[in-house]
Amino acid sequence: MPKSNAFSNDMLKLVFNGVAIANLADNAAVSPLASLYLSFHNEDPGKDGDQTTNEISYPEYTRIPVIRDGTGWVVTGNSVSPANTVAFPEGTGGSGTAKYAAVGTAASGPGKIIYYGALSPNIIYGNGITPRITTDTVITED
Repeated sequence: MPKSNAFSNDMLKLVFNGVAIANLADNAAVSPLASLYLSFHNEDPGKDGDQTTNEISYPEYTRIPVIRDGTGWVVTGNSVSPANTVAFPEGTGGSGTAKYAAVGTAASGPGKIIYYGALSPNIIYGNGITPRITTDTVITED
């Protein structure tokens, strides 16, 4: 059963902006996440995967934190995008292709994946390359 457009928008605002859903959910945990973490994956991390599943690797690679508010994420309708281009560290070695991106809960280790999807076009990484996610990247809640 699909969610209404209004509730899809509310869910995205709760997850990405920390905005409460009146009478249903809030962000008032003892220490709610201040940021969500973007990660790249060589292959599909899958519904049962975590942020380490098929995660890319090059010497400088690290997950990138994006603050959970309107300055980090823009929610419009039932879609969300980063508010600014997100640059990963420039590579000085290694090479490969990131085919998937994920938004998760941890700066390192097996964090929970909240959303993930295929990248189109794929993102190449390696020596002298700074992989980026732009504001044109869209996550849609249905």
